Amino acid sequence: MPHQTDMPDGSQTNGQRLKRLRMRRRWDQRKLAEASGYSLSAVRKFEQGHRSLDRADVILTFSKVLDCHPTEITGQPYTPPDSDRDGQAAIASVGSVRRALLRHGRPSRPTDQEAAGVDLSTLRERVATANGHRQGASLAKLGDLLPALLRDLQVAVDVCAGDQRREAYDLLASGYECAMQYLYKLGRSSDATLATERVLWSAEQTEDPLRVLSARWYDAGEFLSIGEHDEAGAIIDDALSALGAMSADSPEKVSLTGAFHLKASLNHARATDSKAAEQHLKKAEKQADLLGDDRNDYELQFGPTNCAIWSVSLPVEMGRGQEAVRRAELVTRALPEQYSPERRSHHYIDVGRAYYYNGQHDEALEAFVKAERLAPQATRMHAGVRETTHTMLNATRRTALFEFGMRLGVV
Repeated sequence: MPHQTDMPDGSQTNGQRLKRLRMRRRWDQRKLAEASGYSLSAVRKFEQGHRSLDRADVILTFSKVLDCHPTEITGQPYTPPDSDRDGQAAIASVGSVRRALLRHGRPSRPTDQEAAGVDLSTLRERVATANGHRQGASLAKLGDLLPALLRDLQVAVDVCAGDQRREAYDLLASGYECAMQYLYKLGRSSDATLATERVLWSAEQTEDPLRVLSARWYDAGEFLSIGEHDEAGAIIDDALSALGAMSADSPEKVSLTGAFHLKASLNHARATDSKAAEQHLKKAEKQADLLGDDRNDYELQFGPTNCAIWSVSLPVEMGRGQEAVRRAELVTRALPEQYSPERRSHHYIDVGRAYYYNGQHDEALEAFVKAERLAPQATRMHAGVRETTHTMLNATRRTALFEFGMRLGVV
């Protein structure tokens, strides 16, 4: 995997990077086709940019046979163009957040003023603000506050004791989750993985079984993102078994159970097991029906609305454009305007990709622009949006599409 400071050329397509990786192994296209199971025609179209190489399962297949990290194909992390001031602001804090993560577990050595100033109620408010920026996809604001917040939380766990220390660790785990999402949205995968490890460790210190399981939801996602479906599935199955063994059906337990079924559905979708993916989606929907309303336990946004959004994501993951568009037409009309901008933007990204699979490029662009309005930096940094836009630009240079590509930095 390239060093994080070695920024790849964002104007390249995933297919061009795939070709470079293939040639590095001294393979011809036929050898890559045989190793991956894709046809020679498909490999050629991917490399020439005539077919979008945006689906995670396809990227993971190529990354495994070429023995590379998926980001070597997607080109992440991306550098925002100089004209994108908000994008430049969003990445400005990456180094400071990384340094805060590296200090985890080390003695914080607080000053007398820092130690005396620890106030869990104030820290709780600051963590809530960070989560608000996280759910609102305000990456620049989130990155700006995270370094100082993480430092103060690390001091708190050092100076507190007993129940207060466990509460401080709960807040620290939430702070690390914000850092993880911030870094993940910006394509800093190795740093996001580091943050996830910190989430797991901090959650363990709370001695709260549900809080520990909520951290493992992200742990499963780490393995899912590199195509280790068996490992991700084992974490999910263990969590669902632990939840099933708990006697009381609290709303938090129901939310977490539903969230793990959604994660299982995505894991099966990327493993191309559509039947199992739909089965877990239905189980998640049953948990959402038990809740009745949308909740945000452990910042997982579980409820009927998120299940509906995931119902569109799954066929997109499997390249089933017609099914995704059919579902999206029902979901979009019922999507609450006050719902999390991060979640709504992700929905419109999925809708855009679904329209692209259907050959409806105008509708795809319209959906991407809606996502961009809700979450500018997260949309512009999204690997699937960038690759799909690249491919559409290869087919046409319409003004609106070209201008969108300029904002992404792909032209």
